[in-house]
Amino acid sequence: MSEQARRRGWYVPMVARRTDEEHRASTPLELFFDLCVVVAVAAAAGGLHHALAEGHVIDGLLRYGGVFFAIWWAWMNFTWFASAYDTDDAIYRVTAFVQIGGALVIAAGVGQVFEHADWRVMVVGYVIMRLAGVTQWLRAAYSDPERRRCTLRYAGGIAFAQVCWIAYVLFCPPALVVPAFLVAAAIELAVPVFAERAAPTTWHPEHIGERYGLLTLIVLGESVLAASNAVQAAVGSGQSLSGLVGLAVAGLVVVFGMWWLYFEQSEHQSLGGDSLAPSIFWGYGHLVVFSSAAAVGGGLELAVGELRHEAHLPAFGVGLAITVPVALYLLSVWVLMIGPARGDLVAVAFPAAAVLVLAGSFTPVPVVVAAVVVALLVVVRVLARREA
Repeated sequence: MSEQARRRGWYVPMVARRTDEEHRASTPLELFFDLCVVVAVAAAAGGLHHALAEGHVIDGLLRYGGVFFAIWWAWMNFTWFASAYDTDDAIYRVTAFVQIGGALVIAAGVGQVFEHADWRVMVVGYVIMRLAGVTQWLRAAYSDPERRRCTLRYAGGIAFAQVCWIAYVLFCPPALVVPAFLVAAAIELAVPVFAERAAPTTWHPEHIGERYGLLTLIVLGESVLAASNAVQAAVGSGQSLSGLVGLAVAGLVVVFGMWWLYFEQSEHQSLGGDSLAPSIFWGYGHLVVFSSAAAVGGGLELAVGELRHEAHLPAFGVGLAITVPVALYLLSVWVLMIGPARGDLVAVAFPAAAVLVLAGSFTPVPVVVAAVVVALLVVVRVLARREA
């Protein structure tokens, strides 16, 4: 039976897909799911921007980290499951619809997290997404006896983690909010490691690489949109164009360079093989790629706010709001996509560029410095590829 024929109807047995399946590309449902998830990403970046603009640096960063972890982890689990078991039947689509609804509930609750440290609405959305995923794993357990131990471990581990999150919201005392969150997050992160050791799922390396690349692309686009909206608001309020033009051009160079550096190499070069550890490291490490890319948009918004005298942070703090996420992005791309063990110029250029970007925080024009450094790094990367 062909792949196309197998993936039709109201109900299709959830048989594992082949890891060497040709032309395994993202489906329209996966792309729609990404766009809905990015609504929550935009809300998280906006919450970070407002928290920093009001001078709530520590609280803003902690809440942004917690919110982004929830968004990323729910997306990641949907993505890896779909790579192994996407039947595209009606039941699968309805379950994905429930997960999309959960993502939108998460987005609706982000504001309460940043304004009042109230996680209830957001956790409801997260639990909706994750429990819908449990039903998918149970379907896989029923239809794929060869990997039943693995799929049941996933289902049981995810369900237990949701109990932990509900207990976190209902019973966690304020003094233990951060350590309790870290414990619950560690439980979530441990589930795939525990489950995959029983019988690895048949996720597709090229498909996973494409999915991660697409989310990186969408998140970078969201950063451009956030910065553009801030510039539009400044122009509408009568702000002088002299400073805005330079900031807008420099910000666009930074984001475009971030895109170029990520997609200059094969997204799935570190995936596949018999070892689980490299794939887990690659998959988990992208939390830094995604969260830093989204934070750049918030930093650019903050820089526009500084021109309008709306930011409560000093100029040095505004610069850090841009340079720190750009540096983290460069370092994470270096570690995940390049490999620190490489002994060539590129392997040295990435960390050096990150240091120079951070050093730009001490100048009057940190965004311009970041733009110049990122552009030069792109040149180094392109020349190195031509010589290879």
